[in-house]
Amino acid sequence: MKEVRWHARAGQGAKTVSQLLAEAGLLAGSSVQAFPEYGPERRGAPMRAYTRISDKTIRRHDPVAAPDIVIVLEPTLVNEMNVAEGLSKDGVVLVDTNELPDALKGVKALAIPATKIAHNHGLKFSNVVMLGAAAAAGGIPLANIQDAAVKKLGKRLDADSLRGAIAEGYACLA
Repeated sequence: MKEVRWHARAGQGAKTVSQLLAEAGLLAGSSVQAFPEYGPERRGAPMRAYTRISDKTIRRHDPVAAPDIVIVLEPTLVNEMNVAEGLSKDGVVLVDTNELPDALKGVKALAIPATKIAHNHGLKFSNVVMLGAAAAAGGIPLANIQDAAVKKLGKRLDADSLRGAIAEGYACLA
């Protein structure tokens, strides 16, 4: 089972991309689970979302405590909490930033310039770029993640921009 924990601020789309990653896993024939966890329910408050993808039926319904992949959509959260807490031995932390913060020294972490990539594709939010990176880290086929995103977001956002931004995020780990 692959377990993913998303760190963001409410309103950044972590819940949406957590669900999209699960939908892409479902397209690949896996058993999936995705759900958010909010603190104070207000825009800008720190929140977490979780995704599980497995070849077997998922019977757990608890928060992800030992993630294989941690995605940080809001880099300031790295200084507010231990985003790498419980990270599996072979796990990786992916952060939307140009340069990794000192707080992640000694942790297997990668900086993904997702905000810049999103803007280059005419998108306001970096969440879909980080979705591409998460899919690559989790072994989800690029076409599955693009199809899931276009199906859910394609009426509000340009499909070609979505596909391009996701592919660039995916390529950051490929």
